[in-house]
Amino acid sequence: MRILLPALLCFPFLFFSQTTAKVVGISDGDTITVLLDGNVQKKLRLAEVDCPENRQPFGKNAKKFTSDQVFARQITFTETDKDRYGRSVAKVYYDNGKYLSAEIIKAGYGWWYYSYSENTDLGKMQEAAKIKRLGLWQDKKAISPWDFRKQQRENAKIKRLQKQSEQQVQKTDTEKTRAI
Repeated sequence: MRILLPALLCFPFLFFSQTTAKVVGISDGDTITVLLDGNVQKKLRLAEVDCPENRQPFGKNAKKFTSDQVFARQITFTETDKDRYGRSVAKVYYDNGKYLSAEIIKAGYGWWYYSYSENTDLGKMQEAAKIKRLGLWQDKKAISPWDFRKQQRENAKIKRLQKQSEQQVQKTDTEKTRAI
């Protein structure tokens, strides 16, 4: 037990340790690629924020905002989780402690990802950006990225079903033609 206790006390520090890296790529408003020591690249999904998809209104603006803030710059990050795609979810800091997710939300280029965050200050920042009609909040019909992705999945499912139906009709027509 004496050996186990010090190891358990150190675990949180190992898990939540900060890493320094250079940003070498911006996939979209909430996903960056960093270069670690040894020329190892790592993709990071920003914690607590969800930006419009590239195909959504303001998606390219969100990507540009993130790029303007951190591209080719040194950042520090703390990994908090892994997403379903295997990317590290991380809190990213730059310019002496600015929290990138908060800056994106304050500028109106992302939603507070409240399903994965307990930081209600980010919700307040979102409301302030909304009131000021900053960034994506200029669009009165702004659709959250999670609703947009859900809509895209539903549309893709409908198209698959339509295609299957058309193929079945063609198969039936071909069989009728052969029977004649």
